[in-house]
Amino acid sequence: MTLLSVAQMNSQNDIEENFRNIELLIQQSKAQGAELIVFPENFVCFAAGKQRETAEQFKSLQQRLEQLAHQYQIWIVGGTLPCPFRPDGSIIRDGRVRTVSLCISPEKTEARYDKIHLFDVQVGDSVGGYQESQFFEPGTDIVVASTPFGNIGLMVCYDLRFPELALKLRHQGANILTAPAAFTYTTGQMHWQLLLQTRGMDSQCFVLGAAQQGWHGPKRQTWGHAAAANSQGQLLDVVQQEGTGLITVEFDLAQQEAVRQSMPLMQHRQIIQY
Repeated sequence: MTLLSVAQMNSQNDIEENFRNIELLIQQSKAQGAELIVFPENFVCFAAGKQRETAEQFKSLQQRLEQLAHQYQIWIVGGTLPCPFRPDGSIIRDGRVRTVSLCISPEKTEARYDKIHLFDVQVGDSVGGYQESQFFEPGTDIVVASTPFGNIGLMVCYDLRFPELALKLRHQGANILTAPAAFTYTTGQMHWQLLLQTRGMDSQCFVLGAAQQGWHGPKRQTWGHAAAANSQGQLLDVVQQEGTGLITVEFDLAQQEAVRQSMPLMQHRQIIQY
């Protein structure tokens, strides 16, 4: 049995203040005996329109996270950071960046996932419309990271709406799906908890949904309610408070395997042509 933590934050533009909160959450997580902490999307800097500026600091921010993982001997799924280069090192020349989620062990960065699904939608909130593809280049590769307590399939926010990705991650050996997010207040209220539970149910993976909560500037409001769902789609715990918060849940690999054997969804799955 392993303890896993999921963080909720209200990140702003001040990177140093955000890092103070990051370290406090790590300390809380370690005090509760957790081996992993998952942070939300934009956890180091929530600065609309400044993605490229933040992206120029990608390597130094990555190193700071690696130092924290080593100092506290904990695995970190580093929410998301904007990055100006692709996994092969090539620079993105059109001014856009990639949304990158890092899986970091106490020794080093073990995996990098570049967000595949971009949020180009109209939402009935004070922002109105979101066009991530204007500022971000989509990733292309599915990523599963191996850890001592199970394999982690990396996802980000809008990815939760696409069951094919969760199923592919399960097919590639994932036991846990991480979903750093910054759901809008409107869409989060409607679908956040439902999506976490549904992805857990259809993939038979644990789902850890780290979340931003509150106001980020005068227009952007996020839903929060960081939560965890188990391999049967049951909600284990959720952060009900506003602002910064943390939950820690138990993960049992043997229990998950029993669930999968009793209802072998992957073996029963049929290819249906539409």
